[in-house]
Amino acid sequence: MSQTVNKTYVIVGGVAGGMSAATRLRRLDETARIIVVERSGYVSFANCGLPYHVGGVIAKRSALLLQTPASLGARFGLDVRVRTEATSINAADRTVAIRDLTTGVQERLRYDALVLSPGARPIRPALPGIERALSLRDIEDTDALVAAVTAALPEARGFDDQRPESGTAVVIGGGFIGVEMAENLVHKGLRVAIVEAAPQVMAPLDPEMVEPVHAAIRAAGVDLHLGSSVTAIGEREVTLADGSTLPADVVVAAIGVRPDTHLAEAAGLTIGERGGIRVDDRLRTSDPAIYAVGDAVEKIDGLTQERTLVPLANTANLQGRRVADIIAGLDATDRPVLGTAIVQVMGLQVAATGWNEKRLRAAGRAYRAIHTHPADHATYYPGADGMALKLLVDPATDAILGAQGVGRSGVDKRIDVIATAMSAGLTASALAELELAYAPPFSSAKDPVNMLGHIADNLRTGIAHAIQWHELDQAIASGAFVLDVRTPAEFARGAIPGAVNIAVDGLRGRLDELPRKGTPIVVHCQVGLRAHVAARLLRQHGWAEVANLSGGYLTWRAGRAITG
Repeated sequence: MSQTVNKTYVIVGGVAGGMSAATRLRRLDETARIIVVERSGYVSFANCGLPYHVGGVIAKRSALLLQTPASLGARFGLDVRVRTEATSINAADRTVAIRDLTTGVQERLRYDALVLSPGARPIRPALPGIERALSLRDIEDTDALVAAVTAALPEARGFDDQRPESGTAVVIGGGFIGVEMAENLVHKGLRVAIVEAAPQVMAPLDPEMVEPVHAAIRAAGVDLHLGSSVTAIGEREVTLADGSTLPADVVVAAIGVRPDTHLAEAAGLTIGERGGIRVDDRLRTSDPAIYAVGDAVEKIDGLTQERTLVPLANTANLQGRRVADIIAGLDATDRPVLGTAIVQVMGLQVAATGWNEKRLRAAGRAYRAIHTHPADHATYYPGADGMALKLLVDPATDAILGAQGVGRSGVDKRIDVIATAMSAGLTASALAELELAYAPPFSSAKDPVNMLGHIADNLRTGIAHAIQWHELDQAIASGAFVLDVRTPAEFARGAIPGAVNIAVDGLRGRLDELPRKGTPIVVHCQVGLRAHVAARLLRQHGWAEVANLSGGYLTWRAGRAITG
C-alpha cells in the first residue's frame, strides 16, 4: 500500500549544503516529496578535491563524483534534476519557476518549504581578457582547467613550438584556493607564478606567521609577486600594473568568491550588510517558508556574534543537516562560526581559527599574543619537525580569540584542539589542563597545546611578561636593554641589532654586566623557552621590568622579513 505524500520540499542547489539537507530530510520524513534543482551537471561531488584532480594527485575524475541523480533516487527517493536552473520565486503562492537548461522546458514547482543553497560565485574583475581566466567551483570548471593544463604540457605541443619546455601558469590571488592551485599546477609540471595584490598570501595569517609559507612557495620554484596586480590578460601572457608581463599558457582567477544571491534578491528576501542572504538562528530567511544555507548566507561570528561571511564546506554541510532538522520539526539551531580552515602548501600545513592579530588591532580590541615553535612530536624520536604556533588571548577574560599554525606535520590537530576549546568556552590557561594523547611518535608529554596553556597562565598570573616582535623597536627607542641568552654560536649566525649576548647557562655569574636594575630588559632566545628561564632569574634578582620577546629570534626574524 503506497504512502500518502504529505509535504513537498524544493532545494535549489546541491553539493554540500543542498544534498545534506535533502538526504537528512528523507531520513526524517519518508512521506515527503523532495526535489533538488541543480544548475550544473553534477549534484554531489567532492568540491574540495577539485584542485588535486587538476594537479593529478587525485588521478580519477570519478573519485570526485560522490552520488548521481540515479543513485540518489534509488537510495533516498529524491527527485534530482541537474542542468536545471531556478529562475524565480513567487513567495506569495509558494512556487519556484525552473528551466531545463538542455531542453528549455519550464515548470513551476509548488513547495511547503524551499531551501536555497546556491553557493558562491567566483569574483571576476573587469580586466581586458578576463574571459580567458579559468575558475574552479564545479566539475565543469575542473574539466576546462584540466584540458587547459594538458594543452600547456610539452607533450601536447606541436613539433615546431618554440616555447620553453615547461608550460606556464599564472594564478591571480594568493588566498587558500590560489596557493592550493599553485601547488597542484607545480605538481603537474607547469612553471607557476602567483600574483597577489596584498603584501602577503593567505590573509588569515599574521605577517610573522606567513613568512615560512612565502619561503616554501619560492623554494618550490613559484614566481611570487606580492603587492602587485594584473591589469590585462593576453593570449599567452598577463600584464602587471608595473607594465611587466608574465608568460601564461594557463590563467587561473582565484581572487575570492561572493554569495550567489540573485535569486533571493529577485524574490525580495533580505540581503545582509555583508552581502549574503540574511537568515535567523533557525536558518529562515525573511520569508518564513524559505530557508537558506551554505556559502550564500551570512553566518554569526563565534567571537562577536556579528554577521560575517565564511565560505567553508563543513559549515555548509552542517547547515544543510540543521535546516532539515528544523523543517522536520526538531529542536535545532544554527551554530556560530570560527572560520577554522587548513590548506596544504608546498609540504606545509597552514591552519587558522578565530581572529588574527591584524583584525583584532583594526577592531581596537585588546589582546595578548603568544608564539611558540614546538616540535610536532618528541625530538628524541626520529623525524621530528618544528612548527610555528600563535595563540591570541583576551587579557581581561583569558578567552581564546584565535590561533594560527604553520609546519610540516601536526599543525592540523593542534588547531583542531584549539578550535574545539574555543567552541567549548575553555580559557587559554585551561589548555594546560587538557589530557591529550601522547606517545613519542605523535607528541611530547607536554603537548604544544598544553605549552600554549602554560604560557597563557604565566602571563595571566603575572609570572611572566611578554613583548611582541613588532613592539621591539619602540621598546629599544624608549631605553630597553636587549639581552640575547642564546649560545655565542647561535648569536654569530644572526642577531637583533644592538642585542647583548650572555648565554643563559652563564647568566648568574655575569649579572654585573647588565644595566642598573631600573632599566627595562627585553630578553630573548631562539624560540622563547630559555628566555623564560632567564627572565625569571632576572626578576628574582631585582630587575622588575623584564619581558620575554614572544617567540624569540625566530618570530622576530620572520616578522621583519615580511615588514622590513
